[in-house]
Amino acid sequence: MPSLIVKVYSLLFKYNLNRRLQSLIQSPISYPFNGVVSRADESIITSNPSFSTDGVATKDLHIDSLTCLSLRIYLPQSALISLRNLESGEGVYGGYVPGKNGKNCKKLPVILQFHGGAWVTGGIDTVSNDVFCRKLAKSCDAIVIAVGYRLAPESRFPAAFEDGVAAIKWLGKQANLAECSRSSLDKRIVNEEKHRGRQIVDGFGASMVEPWLAAHLDPSRCVLLGVSCGANIANYVARYAVEAGKLLDPIKVVAQILMYPFFIGNIPTHSEMKLANSYLYDKATCILAWKIFLPETDFNLDHLAANPLKPGNEKPLDLKHMPPTLTVVAQYDWMRDRAIAYSEELRRVNVDAPLLDYKDAVHDFATLYVLQKTPKAQACLEDISIWVKKYISLRGNEFSY
Repeated sequence: MPSLIVKVYSLLFKYNLNRRLQSLIQSPISYPFNGVVSRADESIITSNPSFSTDGVATKDLHIDSLTCLSLRIYLPQSALISLRNLESGEGVYGGYVPGKNGKNCKKLPVILQFHGGAWVTGGIDTVSNDVFCRKLAKSCDAIVIAVGYRLAPESRFPAAFEDGVAAIKWLGKQANLAECSRSSLDKRIVNEEKHRGRQIVDGFGASMVEPWLAAHLDPSRCVLLGVSCGANIANYVARYAVEAGKLLDPIKVVAQILMYPFFIGNIPTHSEMKLANSYLYDKATCILAWKIFLPETDFNLDHLAANPLKPGNEKPLDLKHMPPTLTVVAQYDWMRDRAIAYSEELRRVNVDAPLLDYKDAVHDFATLYVLQKTPKAQACLEDISIWVKKYISLRGNEFSY
């Protein structure tokens, strides 16, 4: 059974979440809203572009002026082959600046991460997400890019899913622009200066090359990771990547990790009946979150966003081309049965899809800040790192699970 601390915290968590959902329902948006929002009552951590604290530098970006889609890049110090490459920017920046010649810059895989929060809370800068992404970057020796997708009810479905696709498209554009810059294929001159001011520009005339990614990103090793409802987004982006094929080049999605996905459906499963009042997220509260997220005229718990295995969905599933998928579930999570069924379906079509089932664990046990120091959370992070290195190691698949 979960500890007494988890039980007490769960009661407070469910009370606060339910109150927040009721407040959002009773405060309808009376104007068109198309941007990313943050909840004022959530503790946040600001970005830190230096390696001085824990060996991970962070930087925030806004990549879409229309939706205010934001990202936070987590760069582990392992990206530096030599500490001599640790340069400080001049002026007010004071963060890590890659060497101009590109030498001593180690190429790293990238993990595109989508936070949880029942569609209505969470963000790239919350304490829980920031701490988890820092640990993930160090443990996997990878660049982590957390995606700050739009929240409901300000932005309902499909906004969050569109933001996930926009993020991976942007990543592909970054890889292409960086390659163009390195090979000098783009010879545009900015401000009509012949020998200075040369840079890659997009169709709107704005500089698009992100220096950390240009120096350290290996686009051939991209992993998707989603937490709770973020797992629904990750899985959607994985399906998009399969359908897009070479259109995403040079980005190659080599694996995905679904951490206690936020799946649901009209016909209840055994776990949904037995654990309906389980810890942190009970079923009634989650249904309320789905009502806030899905369009009012299209509310259906068998919606493709909620139930990927529902027969007769508008787009038939072809899972045999899905990337290798690691699924994490918890014993006391009412959503576990559907995640297990999805993992089994992937294995049925010969996709590498192991399942990690943690005893005495609850939903969000490895990513919620108050639980991240528990042995189960630490073991989960280690298990994820071991498995994903099968697909991001440059030396091949010598790692076994």
